[in-house]
Amino acid sequence: MSASKKKENVFDNDGGIQGQYKNWFLDYASYVILERAVPAIEDGLKPVQRRILHAMKEMDDGRFNKVANIIGQAMQYHPHGDASIGDALVNMGQKDLLVETQGNWGDVRTGDDAAAARYIEARLSKFALDVAFNNKTIEWQLSYDGRKNEPVVLPMKFPLLLAQGADGIAVGLSTKILPHNFCELIDASIKSLRGKRFELLPDFQTGGMIDASNYNDGKRGGKVRVRAHIEEFDKKTLLIKDVPYGVTTTQLMESIVKANDQGKIKIKKVTDNTAAEVEIQVDLAPGISPDITIDALYAFTDCEVSISPNACVIVNDKPQFLSASDLLKFSAEQTKELLKKELEIKLGELQEKWHYTSLEKIFFEEQIYKELEKKHETWDKVIEAIDKAFVPFKKHLKRDITREDILKLTEKPVRRIYRLDIAELNEQIKGLEADIKQVKYDLDNIVDFAVAYYENLLKKYGKGRERKTEIKPFEVIQVKQVAIANTKLYMNREDGFVGTSLKKDEFITDCSDFDDIIVFTKRGIMKVVKVSDKAYIGKDIIHAAVFQKNDERTTYNMIYADGKTGISYAKRFNVTGVTRDKEYDLTKGDPKSKVHYFTVNPNGEAEVVKILLSPSASARIKEFDFYFEELDIKGRSSMGNQVTKYAVKSVKFKEKGRATLSGKKMWFDDKFGRLNTEEKGEYLGKFEPDDRILVVYKDGNYEITDQEMTQKFDPENILLIELFKPDRIITAVYLDNDKLQYNVKRFKIETTTLKNKFFFIKEGAKNYVEAVTTDEEPVLSVKSGKGAQVRSAKIKLAKVAEIMGWKAVGAKLTDFNKSIEMEWVKEDPNAQPELFE
Repeated sequence: MSASKKKENVFDNDGGIQGQYKNWFLDYASYVILERAVPAIEDGLKPVQRRILHAMKEMDDGRFNKVANIIGQAMQYHPHGDASIGDALVNMGQKDLLVETQGNWGDVRTGDDAAAARYIEARLSKFALDVAFNNKTIEWQLSYDGRKNEPVVLPMKFPLLLAQGADGIAVGLSTKILPHNFCELIDASIKSLRGKRFELLPDFQTGGMIDASNYNDGKRGGKVRVRAHIEEFDKKTLLIKDVPYGVTTTQLMESIVKANDQGKIKIKKVTDNTAAEVEIQVDLAPGISPDITIDALYAFTDCEVSISPNACVIVNDKPQFLSASDLLKFSAEQTKELLKKELEIKLGELQEKWHYTSLEKIFFEEQIYKELEKKHETWDKVIEAIDKAFVPFKKHLKRDITREDILKLTEKPVRRIYRLDIAELNEQIKGLEADIKQVKYDLDNIVDFAVAYYENLLKKYGKGRERKTEIKPFEVIQVKQVAIANTKLYMNREDGFVGTSLKKDEFITDCSDFDDIIVFTKRGIMKVVKVSDKAYIGKDIIHAAVFQKNDERTTYNMIYADGKTGISYAKRFNVTGVTRDKEYDLTKGDPKSKVHYFTVNPNGEAEVVKILLSPSASARIKEFDFYFEELDIKGRSSMGNQVTKYAVKSVKFKEKGRATLSGKKMWFDDKFGRLNTEEKGEYLGKFEPDDRILVVYKDGNYEITDQEMTQKFDPENILLIELFKPDRIITAVYLDNDKLQYNVKRFKIETTTLKNKFFFIKEGAKNYVEAVTTDEEPVLSVKSGKGAQVRSAKIKLAKVAEIMGWKAVGAKLTDFNKSIEMEWVKEDPNAQPELFE
């Protein structure tokens, strides 16, 4: 045989080296998937978790055990050392469901480790004893060394996998199942058994907020976004009140410091004040907006994280990818079958007990026991005689009498025979028959029985397990809008470069690394480029600025000369969107074209310019004014209107023009608490550049603010938001909780400070604004009472309260009543007022 053939046989046959490696890898991959990393669908546990719980059940005497001892007990079943067992036990203990803990078990929020195993203690929780164990329904297998029995799976009567969640990395696949709310899982299990629809969304111990709009029922391809709650303590301080799932306070602070070092956010310092509750204090740098910083924290730090679920579980010894609903339906059905099995076992035990108690009653009541006193030849003859004596009564029994039954009767002490109370046996039989009847009823109505089981779980263990994670949709944060201007932009007009490294050249503006820059040249070329160290645009730059996409208000006024004909054109245009790094020719396209005049106008201002023609021009009038307001605003590719066919010497600014754009239409999105121009939410009106916004809050504050789109409001606390008009009178009805009465006050805004809240109602605990309006003649409909006792009135509040200062208490309107309802109505101003007593 040749050497090449020998080599082929060694490496290519399954018995050769290649084949052995293939088999070894498959064996290893299967072992990791099935025995270490991926939980089983039946009980939601990985092998190490199941063995720990089994070991704890063996040790359970109601008292706490040292974790070190539990680890030692579990090592009889788990062959991977104490470290893996200890880590898994601590992980289960921190989830506060199956394991009751004592001592320092660490903190998932801060990342603090648990104390050493010799210092901490644990025991099975009452919940675990109720739902996870029943020796009569467990299937057993030999442990790894063959010395002991361990459960194949625990008889779990609860969707534990969805309650605890699971993470695991195997060979070639991984699993990530997010935890869900205890009470919601029970409610969903009941709905599943009833055949009703249900929805499951994650819930985390660490609290926070979750946008689960793309959760996809926990299947592969889904994603959730999780945020920490961030509060504005004051204009200089933010407080982070929790951490996203899977993030520790240490990691969160490190991400904030890193974002600050990279210039993405600007803060003074960050401090961890976490004790019983999470609190990370962020001190802002002077002049930095809290609203923008909150958005930037979500955009650039671990205050917001994305999590992709991947529900992989072991089903019939194979990994399968399922949905959260699939897992819950399986659990609910399995719980029903386990309960059915327990009932069947209980029924068998009750029937067996009924059989023996009935035998015992007949044995003594019919004096069959006297066969023991007769002289029979052998013991077997005694047994036969007793069996024969039972023959007339066998028709009342539910099964045949066995030798074991008779032997058991003969073993009763003689002293008990004479003290036996037949009436007591009859009562026992009646009780057993009632129990048998109930068990049979439960078996016939197993769904109702399972529902009652879940309801009992909820009643016993649901308190304190309410949802901790707030479900709400998140808006998409535009990184460019919240990035801090952390660098300076320069340009070299003559050579045609812009960039952050041209520090010896002309300074343009502060910008961020995420910005785009729009640049115009004398030749009439426009280009948008990403912020960089140095980018070539074209010689003779006439304007450069940070580019705002979809900006329909910034208007460019331009006069240029066509290089081919010498004719000058004027045009007005917007730039709302472009392709980055592409050159756009704003002229007719001739390479000799040039720009005479160029301005940038934030609100479509249209100035007047003076045009001087060349002295050699044949035109009779060599100097005239041009009014940009006569031009319509068109697209950037428009040719423009002809200004003159003669050569132009110069174009100079003459006088400022008015804005040709109508006021900016603005809306308030009460879903996200944002101002916008995209017609989302409540229409606020048309705003001129200097217009302000009035906001009145339920908590008794009002605020005057500007049109800055990045500011954020709490929509749940807002009663009124509108275009601010200083002459308008504010009418507010508020609760004076101290006197248990509603007061009304009417006042004008006297303050001028922007973005500062002013408290305008009487101070007191639980005082709040019930209704507010800026109508000139406010009429309030007030209803009180229930049923036939309902009273209602319409009150002209201008007749009740005079206009006062904004700090005034106001006048009493009516006494407080829990059933009172108030709403504004439109009323005929000439109608007579109705009184409300």
